[in-house]
Amino acid sequence: MAKKVVPEEERRRRRPTRQGVVVTQQLIVETALRMLHEHGRDGLTVRRLGLALGADPSTLYRYFRGIDDLTLAIADELIGRAMRGWRPTGQWRTDLREIGLRIHTAYLAHPEAAVLTASRVSGRANEIAGDETLLGVLRSTGLPDPDVVRIYQAFVDQALAFAALDAASLALPEAARAADERVWHATYAELPAETHPNIAALAPLLVARMNDSAYPTALEMLLDSAEASIRRARRGGDRAGSSCTAASAPTTRGAPSAPTWPPPTASSCRNGAPTGTRPTFPAL
Repeated sequence: MAKKVVPEEERRRRRPTRQGVVVTQQLIVETALRMLHEHGRDGLTVRRLGLALGADPSTLYRYFRGIDDLTLAIADELIGRAMRGWRPTGQWRTDLREIGLRIHTAYLAHPEAAVLTASRVSGRANEIAGDETLLGVLRSTGLPDPDVVRIYQAFVDQALAFAALDAASLALPEAARAADERVWHATYAELPAETHPNIAALAPLLVARMNDSAYPTALEMLLDSAEASIRRARRGGDRAGSSCTAASAPTTRGAPSAPTWPPPTASSCRNGAPTGTRPTFPAL
């Protein structure tokens, strides 16, 4: 005889734990983030999570299908934290710069979680709303849709790649990270010009820069490229417009304005996720 399916809401724990708190999805995610910070990725287990919550380890399965499902919720939480309070200025470059730096900062605040989640696609509310926001900013420039998607993909992949790279460095044991940083002073700065003329000539500049994240520089380079694409698209539009009569000119849909965060429809995304093979947001 088939077992009765218990509705999701009835599976949620409502009684306080031994520590006097009521377990919620948000509490589990926040506790998991703390455990990742304290114990690293290998320390995030169902048993340890139950101990930290003061509840039976099986409590996790009332809210998540398992650790991997929890990992996706952590990914979505990082995006939500990055975008919380963001408001558009109406200047596409300013808006994209701030979003990129917000993502980078949010991930680096939780380096173990960043390394664990940067490559994942959750399809959850914050991720979907982040995608909608980014695409809205880019479409507000008037770029053709293929260019919007091309720049969106580059922006997202760049932000997450640098977040993962820089977070991985922060997640190293302190002694290992310090040793890596000393290499530029102790090794590269001491190489002789006779054998390594280029490194020797640039050694002071390399030492000054190479222990800092290159993300702000890379982001500006990407934005420069996007701005060049926008200028080309506008020049092409001007030429096309001057060669058409009013009667034969095609009608175009106005570009949407960039949404605020969270978008008004963000809550409606909770029950669905986009399909595809490329990351959306984580993609932001």
